[in-house]
Amino acid sequence: MEALPEPTWVLLRGLIRESRHWGALPGLLARALPASRVLCPDLPGNGLRNHEPSPTRIEAMVESCRAALKLGGHAPPYRLLAMSLGGMVAASWASAYPAEVEALVLINTSMRPFSPFYRRLRPASYARLLRAATASAELPARETLILGLVSNSAARRAVALPAWVALARQNPVTRRNALRQLLAAARFRASPAPPVAPTLVLVSQQDRLVSPACSHALARAWGTALASHPAAGHDLALDDAPWVVGEVMAWLERRSAGSIAR
Repeated sequence: MEALPEPTWVLLRGLIRESRHWGALPGLLARALPASRVLCPDLPGNGLRNHEPSPTRIEAMVESCRAALKLGGHAPPYRLLAMSLGGMVAASWASAYPAEVEALVLINTSMRPFSPFYRRLRPASYARLLRAATASAELPARETLILGLVSNSAARRAVALPAWVALARQNPVTRRNALRQLLAAARFRASPAPPVAPTLVLVSQQDRLVSPACSHALARAWGTALASHPAAGHDLALDDAPWVVGEVMAWLERRSAGSIAR
């Protein structure tokens, strides 16, 4: 009997972040799912692809990711785990190519038509986010600003800061690409129809960048499973990666046991 292909998990980060900003999470997921492959591609304009122009449409980001994975010999179906803007890419992918996506895990994402703009990006964060995305200030100051927006753990921020500054020096995101990514996020409108793929929504109840109401509204509209972290910030992968992996594993086990519908 021919062996079944290994499940392929594709992890997608958010605005002006690259694959290495996932930190410990890919390794933890790979250890929890040893029969799976865990891939962390960069979106155009970020990371190793920082020399490329960022698309101004989420749909174009999907096409770029699909092409890069296939060029690397990684055929679908995929299991997508995505955060923030990456969640928009994952949702668009699942809608446009349902046969390619066999599972979705969406972390602290937000999108039209489920939530209004003032919840998708909290007004109190507008000025700080714009400064962080476009500032020409010293990198430590900029990355400190970003970490202050996305993490609720002082200990995690202290550990992450030198690593994130090093990433920004190695693969800087241009001001133009930062603005193009913001435009893509603002333009995106998800399908109101739920994905065919089973979906888990993870939300940080203390997210200071995006209202947690957005994840709750998405899960309610699509009828998906949802798990809430009581204390983490927007970057849930940074603040509590083991919790993310634990919730994914518990969800997969429930699905395997047939105790949840989606």
